[in-house]
Amino acid sequence: MKPTPKEVLTGEIKKLPMMPIRDMVIFPHMMPAFVVGRESSVRALEEALNGDRKIFLATQHDASVDEPSAEDIYETGTIGNIVQSVKMPDGNIKVLVEGVERARSTEINDSDGFFVATVRTGPTQLEMTPQVEQLVHRVHSLFEQYVKLQQSLNYETIAASVRSDEPNKLTDTIAANLQLPIEEKQQLLEVFDPEARLLRVADVLEVAIEKLNMDRTIQSRVKRQMEKAQKEYYLNEKIKAIQKELGRGEKSEFDELKKKIEAAGMPKDVLEKSLQELKKLEAMPPMSAESTVSRNYLDWLLAVPWKKRSKEIRSIDHAEKILNEDHYGLEKIKERILEFLAVRQLVKNPKGSILCFVGPPGVGKTSLGMSIAKATGRKFVRMSLGGVRDEAEIRGHRRTYIGALPGQIIQSMKKAGTKNPVFMLDEIDKMASDFRGDPASALLEVLDPEQNTAFQDHYLDVEYDLSQVLFVATANVLHTIPGPLQDRMEILRLHGYTEIEKLEIAKQYLVKKQREAAGLTEKQISLEDAAIQQIIRAYTREAGVRNLEREIGNVCRKVARKVVKNGPKHAEKITAENVAEFLGVAKFRDSQVHEKSEIGLVTGLAWTEVGGTILQTEVQVLDGKGKLTTTGQLGDVMQESAQAAMSYVRSRAQQLGLGKDFYRNVDIHIHVPEGAIPKDGPSAGITMATGLASALTGIKIRRDIAMTGEITLRGKVLPIGGLKEKLLAAHRAGIFEAILPEENRKDLADLPELLKNTMKLHFVEQMDEVLQIALEGGLPQLAEEAPAALGSVLPAAGSEGNQPISHQ
Repeated sequence: MKPTPKEVLTGEIKKLPMMPIRDMVIFPHMMPAFVVGRESSVRALEEALNGDRKIFLATQHDASVDEPSAEDIYETGTIGNIVQSVKMPDGNIKVLVEGVERARSTEINDSDGFFVATVRTGPTQLEMTPQVEQLVHRVHSLFEQYVKLQQSLNYETIAASVRSDEPNKLTDTIAANLQLPIEEKQQLLEVFDPEARLLRVADVLEVAIEKLNMDRTIQSRVKRQMEKAQKEYYLNEKIKAIQKELGRGEKSEFDELKKKIEAAGMPKDVLEKSLQELKKLEAMPPMSAESTVSRNYLDWLLAVPWKKRSKEIRSIDHAEKILNEDHYGLEKIKERILEFLAVRQLVKNPKGSILCFVGPPGVGKTSLGMSIAKATGRKFVRMSLGGVRDEAEIRGHRRTYIGALPGQIIQSMKKAGTKNPVFMLDEIDKMASDFRGDPASALLEVLDPEQNTAFQDHYLDVEYDLSQVLFVATANVLHTIPGPLQDRMEILRLHGYTEIEKLEIAKQYLVKKQREAAGLTEKQISLEDAAIQQIIRAYTREAGVRNLEREIGNVCRKVARKVVKNGPKHAEKITAENVAEFLGVAKFRDSQVHEKSEIGLVTGLAWTEVGGTILQTEVQVLDGKGKLTTTGQLGDVMQESAQAAMSYVRSRAQQLGLGKDFYRNVDIHIHVPEGAIPKDGPSAGITMATGLASALTGIKIRRDIAMTGEITLRGKVLPIGGLKEKLLAAHRAGIFEAILPEENRKDLADLPELLKNTMKLHFVEQMDEVLQIALEGGLPQLAEEAPAALGSVLPAAGSEGNQPISHQ
């Protein structure tokens, strides 16, 4: 409340004895009783009693001052009429005073040991205009609301005392009954003008009512919460009493949880955190949201295996038997798994291994992981990473989020139920990253043997040991896997299968599996080897065996339909001749090798994510102005290889029997068919150079030979990758002779025996050697320059001279 500016008073001047009052403000029309004890106040009281019983009552600034001076007393006070005075046994006097009117002291003197004040009164009359009447009514209404809200006041008593329409009496009576500090009451006393006082009292009442309403709302809310808590406490106690009566009260839920926590085999720090969380849970109301979160957290801590392990089978003979039963071929992979088991036998606590199988779809990467688990007697869990782009999938969400859960690593460990499972991270090359984080970076900790002893999930927020887990990752390609992640894994490549391997896999595994899936017996269906070979050649074109299994299943289902129609004795024999009756027209042409040798038509070898393939390349020479055109959706690197090949041919124009400016009058078009498929890479360099040389010289290229290698401007042939896949593709296409870079000779060790025994491989260093081998009859000019420049091959046992033969 703002202090009231002093009004100019024009009322009567009086000289009266003055008494300082402590801790209260006396208003006109108020009849308070108080005790007088100070000597100066007693003398002032006696002076008044000896006169007309009038006394000026003013409040002290500071109630703690026993002997106040004139400056310690407010100027404005109330002229009171002493109604009664009684002397008490202790010497003090109890006084009953009636306030008459407010006045302001103009002078205060100290005479004969008490204060004498010269005071001037203010206006007391107010004309009752409609505005004043409305204001009086408003004050009445506000004070009535105030008394109802203020519990310390008696409504009936107070209401009776303010039943007055006289503004002076009304405002002073209300001001006396308001629960206000001394300073604010003094400010109301200092307002002499009755109308201004009415307005001031109305404002004070409005503020006070607002505060009381707010207090009541808060008190009501607190009361409701307390009632709810008391109700829950009462009901919980009642439940406990009922359970005790039923004989179930001895072992409470919290006791059971505590026993489970102590028996879980947790590390010391995790045990302490679990018991601390349990203590918090006991103190929480069962129906609170936080209680549910805390209980779920404890359930997860108990669900994760801390000490339970699978009893490992370490027998190498048993593992080898299982691996051979489940998979055909894959010798290197099987060797690595057996080496791992051998180390487990020799080392007491070896670190977990992290293997990564890389290969085209359908070659058995995922099933190999299951076989490892079977061979070692461990549990098997699989987590698919294809399309995962959120780091929380690996590490989980923090408990602050609603519905938070641990990451897939911890969830899979719970599913496994042991701390040493075989954990497959499927499709690790297909992870992505966005604003939610990079899951590949989160996996760095999981797949590092030096760090995964203390893997920390965001939800559990405790260290968990993953070092005894055998992680097996699978991928189709390596280039999408970040370098640091590759560095933490041992890469094992699974190449595509040869036709003979596919035939054996189909005979040993696929036919039996699909026959049983269709509900057929061996008597009801039989597939000849020639039929399976026909399915492989005419209905599938893949590195793995997934589509082969699908086509065999298709045959089995059609036979099953016939069995249902004709009866259980119906039997069907599938031969190469009747396969088309079940599978329809052949999906792939077996005439990939062109029927005759042609000019400018050369067979190259390429590698894709699903294995190798052959790549026919066509070169056509047209009249023109020296323009080189490449089509077939070739990438930048492949187009640059075409330009390098053209530059090589121009540099050898004389040796090829071409004119010095031959290219000025011709346009050359290089086309690689299947134009809808993007193609790129440098390994088609020698293929395009051979096609250019053939088209410009008019010499045919041998139809039964394929080639791959990068070319330089000087005609050097550089090494390439994916050799095994490329040669498998040539073998599938019926090409049994290939030209390869000399530096790829070291890769012979990785080739299957089938390729070594059935294919003739030429290893070359210069492009001139390629032309001598690939062009029919070779080039006479080149032969004269380098008579010994024939493809370098390894002679087989029993071979004669320098004739190129198959590698053993």
